[in-house]
Amino acid sequence: MKKTKIRENGMMTMGLQIILWIWFLGCVITWRFGKVLLVEGVGCKSAEFVVLCLYGIGIVLFHAFQPAGRWILLAILILWFTVQFFCHWYYTIFGVTKEKLAGYNDCFRGTVRIFPVSEKRLIPDFYHIMLHVLILLNIICCII
Repeated sequence: MKKTKIRENGMMTMGLQIILWIWFLGCVITWRFGKVLLVEGVGCKSAEFVVLCLYGIGIVLFHAFQPAGRWILLAILILWFTVQFFCHWYYTIFGVTKEKLAGYNDCFRGTVRIFPVSEKRLIPDFYHIMLHVLILLNIICCII
């Protein structure tokens, strides 16, 4: 009974890791479905590509070298989430300069949104909201 539970948890963890990797791949290549733009990729010569590679290495280490791999992946995920927080949610919570807001809204113009663009607060689009949820779920799986 206990081995079955461990196997189920491992499959769920691996599934979430793969989903996050594929989802974040959208920052490197563009995810467009017909006329709907989910995210515009910035290519392989970007910081996003470096993070995608680090996360991929972290996944391999997680599965190949327990328990050290778990801690390495957890560190990557926490660092990644911290960067994402200060690029997005910090400005949503504490406010943003007009220049930063204009640049952000211009960069993600045309992407899918759950909440409308604000003239005063930075509001992440659907892609980034889901990215942050997936990172948090992966952090939880690493801790458990």
